[in-house]
Amino acid sequence: MKQYAILVAGGSGSRMGVALPKQFLSVAGKPILVHTLERFLAYSADLQVILCLPADQLAYWQELKQAYPLTFTHPIIETPGGASRFQSVRNGLQRIEDNEGIVAVHDGVRPFVPVEVIAESFRTAAQQGTAVVSVPAKDSIRLVHSETENQALDRSQLRLVQTPQTFQVALLKKAFEQSESPLFTDDASVAEAAGFPIFLVEGSYENIKITTPEDLWMAEAILQRS
Repeated sequence: MKQYAILVAGGSGSRMGVALPKQFLSVAGKPILVHTLERFLAYSADLQVILCLPADQLAYWQELKQAYPLTFTHPIIETPGGASRFQSVRNGLQRIEDNEGIVAVHDGVRPFVPVEVIAESFRTAAQQGTAVVSVPAKDSIRLVHSETENQALDRSQLRLVQTPQTFQVALLKKAFEQSESPLFTDDASVAEAAGFPIFLVEGSYENIKITTPEDLWMAEAILQRS
């Protein structure tokens, strides 16, 4: 069964306080996005990768990837992202002509997803239709109703959702026929709104999303340890 990975890399460097988009920032001498791609290609050299980037970053990416010829040994489909994550993923799905197969959607700035997590995501999605990576909440969590009203939640019943979020292709295409909603914060919420059950896969606390300067420090530490 054909396998695809849509890597969504539409971020800017605003929360980093830099002009360079965060997916191109260097960690241990290599752009974050290249680290991410290497994890997925390590899972399978036959994986069809679809990279969603802002249209004004595609030319920069073409230049950047020339520095890593050993990483890019087979073609990657590159497509302009949209104004939102939902639109970017939908653009990526449109590049998959077949309705058969399994597709993983992953944040381009999560460079440390373990290969075994990717593999388990594809296995579970093939069997169940959906597979969403998550980890148990470690901190206490409160639900805020207003500035003066909030309540504690039972963290044993809560999971922190990560990516990849993996689906049978036909299922995810059907889900993305819906109109976009502010409630669609990830692909699982889109599939759930379309009536599909969500199956969870155990993730890793190292599978961080690099968004702030503090995340960059953590990323360097993860690489030094490994």
